[in-house]
Amino acid sequence: MKSSNTLGLSVLLSLALAGVGFVITYFLQPDSAFTFALGIAIGGIAIALLPKRSPVAETFTTKTLYVGNLPYRANEAAVRQLFSEHGRVVSVRLMKDKQTGKRRGFGFVEMPEADAHQAIAQLNEKEFQQRTLKVREANERAARDDGNAEE
Repeated sequence: MKSSNTLGLSVLLSLALAGVGFVITYFLQPDSAFTFALGIAIGGIAIALLPKRSPVAETFTTKTLYVGNLPYRANEAAVRQLFSEHGRVVSVRLMKDKQTGKRRGFGFVEMPEADAHQAIAQLNEKEFQQRTLKVREANERAARDDGNAEE
C-alpha cells in the first residue's frame, strides 16, 4: 500500500489534470467538458489507489572472479561481453593506477556462482586481445592496515 503522503499527492495531481482537461474541453465542446474532467479525475484516483507491484527480487549467490593479465587497452564493456558469453555478469571492475589513471592489467568480474564456475573453466588460459587470461575465484579482501599500528 502506498503511504498517505504519496497517495494524497497522486490524488491532487489527478484533480489538477482533471481541472486542466475541463478548461481545455470547455472551450472546445462545452457540453462534454464536465464528463471529460470527471473521467480524468476518476481514472487518476483509481490509478493512485492501485497497489504497486514490486519487482520480483532475484536471489542468487554471486562469486567474484579475479581476471589477470588483461590487455591494458581492454575496457569494462569488452570484458563484460567476453564473460557474458559464459553466463550472467553482475558487475565488472577494472583496476587503475591512482596516480596515472592507467589500467593495471587486472580486474574483477562478479557473476552468479554457477556461471562463475563455467566462466573459470572456459576462460582461464584463453587468449583475449593477444594476452593469455588468468581467471580464478578472487580471494577475500584482507583487512587493511593503516600503518599506525604500534610494534
